[in-house]
Amino acid sequence: MKDTLWVFGYGSLIWQPGFEYIAKEKAILRGYARSFCMRSIHHRGTVDHNGLVLALDRASDAACDGIAFGVASDVADKTLDYLRERELVSSAYLEKNLPVTLSDGREVTAVTYVIDEAHEQYCDFDLETQAQMIATAVGGRGPNTEYLYNTVDSIKALNLTDPELSWLYKRVRELAG
Repeated sequence: MKDTLWVFGYGSLIWQPGFEYIAKEKAILRGYARSFCMRSIHHRGTVDHNGLVLALDRASDAACDGIAFGVASDVADKTLDYLRERELVSSAYLEKNLPVTLSDGREVTAVTYVIDEAHEQYCDFDLETQAQMIATAVGGRGPNTEYLYNTVDSIKALNLTDPELSWLYKRVRELAG
C-alpha cells in the first residue's frame, strides 16, 4: 500500500465518506482536538441561523481519534477532487497532509481538514451554547442534530470516546425532544 492516499476522518467522514477506499483503520492525530468550532452556514445551518460542524482545532497537548481511509492510487485524484468540493466549500477548512498513527502502530501521512482560525466561520463557544445552536439549526444537508447524532453513534460503534460529544449528544436530545 505504498502508493495509497490516506484520508483522516474525525466527523461526518467517519459515517459518510462518499468515496471508495481499500482500507479503513482507527487512527490518532496528535496536536489537534475535534471541536464544534466551525459555524455552518451551508450544510447544517444558514447565514441567518448558524449551525455548527466539527473541525480540528490546533492544541499542542490534544489528540483526536478517528478513521484513516486508504484510497487506491488509481482513484486518488478523483477522491481529492470530491473531498475538496465537499470540504472546501467556504474555505474555512485548510487541507493539510499530517502524520496519523494507525491502530497497528504504523505512521502514515493523511489528507486532513483543519479549521482556519483566521476564517470568519471559526468560533469558540461553551458547550451549552453549542447545544442550543445544534438543537435548532437546519441547513442544505439537513438538521444539525442529525450531524451530531450520526457522528456520536459512529464514534461509539468504533469503541472510541469523546466526552464533549457525549455530553452534547445528551443535552441536544433534551433540547430537541
